[in-house]
Amino acid sequence: MTDKIVVLCTCASPEDGESLGRALVEAGHAACVSVVPAALSIYRWKGEIQSARESLLLIKSSRARFDALRGAIESMHSYEVPEVLALPVVDGAPNYLAWLATCLPGGDAA
Repeated sequence: MTDKIVVLCTCASPEDGESLGRALVEAGHAACVSVVPAALSIYRWKGEIQSARESLLLIKSSRARFDALRGAIESMHSYEVPEVLALPVVDGAPNYLAWLATCLPGGDAA
């Protein structure tokens, strides 16, 4: 198990996703954000089944950065209840994990 995480977050559009992703990387909350532009989400909201075209963000960060990352997403996001789900990175390519570590504040190759 590593200390790295992938955070899932959906946005209303690719432009919203790019804006949020860029802000998260610039602030040091994430090493990388991939914007997947076309997702169809089906969900329950206020007692009704809804569906929406959204963009999915794959946010690469660390457990140590999660609280700040979540706070930044919640403060900048256009949704009343944004999706913020952290998934642990069990293992990965050593060179990629080392690069991730160097991109986060206080990070060293780990």
